[in-house]
Amino acid sequence: MAGRLAKEADQPLDAVAIGPKGTATAGILSSYGVSTLHVADDPRLAEYAPAAWAHTIAELADQVQPEVIIGTASDRGGEIMAHVAARMQLPMAANCTEIAPGDPFTVTRQRWGGSLLEEARLKAHIKLLTLAPHALTAEASPSRLEVTTRPFGPVLDDKDFRVRLMPQVEADTGKISLAQARVVIGGGRGVGSAEGFASLEELADLLGGAVGCSRAVTSLGWRPHSDQVGQTGTRIAPDLYVACGISGAIQHMVGCRAAKHILAINTDPAAPIVSQADYAIIGDVQKVLVSVNAEIHRAKGG
Repeated sequence: MAGRLAKEADQPLDAVAIGPKGTATAGILSSYGVSTLHVADDPRLAEYAPAAWAHTIAELADQVQPEVIIGTASDRGGEIMAHVAARMQLPMAANCTEIAPGDPFTVTRQRWGGSLLEEARLKAHIKLLTLAPHALTAEASPSRLEVTTRPFGPVLDDKDFRVRLMPQVEADTGKISLAQARVVIGGGRGVGSAEGFASLEELADLLGGAVGCSRAVTSLGWRPHSDQVGQTGTRIAPDLYVACGISGAIQHMVGCRAAKHILAINTDPAAPIVSQADYAIIGDVQKVLVSVNAEIHRAKGG
């Protein structure tokens, strides 16, 4: 999206990297139309500090005066861009899926957890935007550019670091993460019990995927919150999402709507997820999975 906007406006595309590893991104950015990479070289920026990162972006914007600043609508991206908007006293359009340049810009953005699309107009001398996760695919440029790397030393105060993320160690579970899995097997109340997830785990292992669940399942204590797919859980974008015994509440659909294909297994043909799925199997989840798993084992010669 940023590359397209820069090309349509016949303007160069700049990027900013924060932290000591910023220069390492130059090689990747050269394939996406970036001509200049501004690297914030203050060592205190190595750990996430939202106010300090936002200060860095705002100070750089004051120097280069871009027409548009685009971030991602991730947890960190949304937080940082909100800080930038407050510091620069500018409006911001969040969770955009489409952007039409003009005066003002016309944007389409997700509201209410993605259940509603809103068309809005954004007018400011610098437009601040965040792009909705999984809504757009990054497209490489036909030709690579030579990226000019420019160190940038923002003037930061200790108060910018009052809120910061300290180093943390993630537990190595040996499993594929939900956010990165190409296949996700999700289970809802219809799975029947915590023990009933054994068949879902088996299918996930056979397909090289991960197991997720609905909020109802975490509320029952069958699975940890880290497995939850939905508006208040993890948003996924797999090639295939197999929803087992999940009704399809709007909060859950927000989390899986970016899946390329959805297969629903449910006893209720009128369940909301059935109408939104690409494929559906009407039947008992456990009986269906026993047959599916057995067939995959047979196909693999197991």
